[in-house]
Amino acid sequence: MSTSILVTGGSGLLGKALTNALLSKGYTVSHLSRSQGANKQVKTFLWDVEKGQIDEHCLDGVDTVIHLAGAGIADKRWTNDRKQLLIESRTKSIGLIYELIKKTHNRVKSIISASATGYYSNRGDELLTEDSPPSHDFLGICCVEWEKAVDKGEQLGLRILKYRTGVVLTEYGGALPQLALPVRFGIGSPIGSGKQWVPWIHHHDVVAMYIEGIENHALKGVFNMVAPHCVTNGQLSQAVAKQLNRPFWAPNVPSLLIKLLFGEMATVVLGSTRVSAQKIQDAGFKFKYPDIAPALKEIYG
Repeated sequence: MSTSILVTGGSGLLGKALTNALLSKGYTVSHLSRSQGANKQVKTFLWDVEKGQIDEHCLDGVDTVIHLAGAGIADKRWTNDRKQLLIESRTKSIGLIYELIKKTHNRVKSIISASATGYYSNRGDELLTEDSPPSHDFLGICCVEWEKAVDKGEQLGLRILKYRTGVVLTEYGGALPQLALPVRFGIGSPIGSGKQWVPWIHHHDVVAMYIEGIENHALKGVFNMVAPHCVTNGQLSQAVAKQLNRPFWAPNVPSLLIKLLFGEMATVVLGSTRVSAQKIQDAGFKFKYPDIAPALKEIYG
């Protein structure tokens, strides 16, 4: 069993939750970050991806690296410079780690990396499995480059596990608070047609799947990190309204308005991505929240 875990992107929303869960299970956890963290139970090593700098001691005693680092996809409008940053913050960061592994010959055995369901991007009602081809838009290109960079670890004899993560539902950040805000004010409505599929997953299941990846060394390759029962944007919005006991009557937010506001990035909310969780279920993973209503009840209960 792995005991020492290095997390990149450990100060992010998911990184914090995963770190706390690992600490509670008795793991030793360290972070790679641009600045020192506040968690006294976690040693933080510094790196600067743009400058190619990394603390050479960050891998001492580590057997598993969890790679979550990367600039936020929907944080800023997609200019050409922003697109380059989105890709390089994911690819150059794991490249730094691989260069250090080659240099220091330490005992790292596994790399578990985030990817995203943006790999498939906007595909209508098509049911997407891990064998489905990638999209050729920016989201697809970004994910392909990300995964290719991670896969280079196979040349070092490492076990590579990649999770194509969907929309992580949590009250503390990400997409759900933004979707719920108009609902709370009684003006909730679907975005665009409302028929686009949302590949959601409860944040507790995300953390549990990472821990499964650490502890189950038979898991390797790529798996979709989504709940088994996908919902449309309209169904998700209506479920949030029901959970919050708020009316759901406002007209749909026009797609044209979203495109004017966000440009190319509008595909993040208007794209339809219906993703299968069958492969991870066949591998033995049990979802705690496979359905949207119980998931929202836990989040808002």
